[in-house]
Amino acid sequence: MNIILIGYRGTGKSAVGEILAQRLGKKYVGMDAEIVKKAGMGIPEIVEKSGWPGFRDLESQIAEHLSGQDNLVVDTGGGVIERPENLQSLGKNACIFWLKASVDVIVSRIQGDTQRPALTSGKTFTQEIEEVLERRKPKYKEASHFEIDTDHFTPEQVAERIVELLTET
Repeated sequence: MNIILIGYRGTGKSAVGEILAQRLGKKYVGMDAEIVKKAGMGIPEIVEKSGWPGFRDLESQIAEHLSGQDNLVVDTGGGVIERPENLQSLGKNACIFWLKASVDVIVSRIQGDTQRPALTSGKTFTQEIEEVLERRKPKYKEASHFEIDTDHFTPEQVAERIVELLTET
């Protein structure tokens, strides 16, 4: 069984994913890193050359590729839920956890990140997060088996909660 971590940037998916993989003896896969490897360039360059649709096409290819594997902990990009087929692929033989955080916490965690270009134009950084997060929340909720708020917890504590939930099911 795979463990899939979804949620907006800055909710802890990467840190939690690495801890979980180590604790559970599974392979950790960061989808963004896989996209960068496949494209041979960074995410800003991909978006500059191919736009967000081109980036999402690569993301869908990686999701489909990962769907045929087992014993993975997959840290998805925040927008993986923009295409329903991605979660259909990733959701095969998987338990999906939505890692959530408030806008203020997300802003404090990612404000210096230069690896992702803006998703919207003409908005402040905080306004963009609020707008995109509001649009994505129903999709995250629908796609996930469990929701975990990460605002006041360390990645280790979030990983422990996921392990507890996996043991209970």
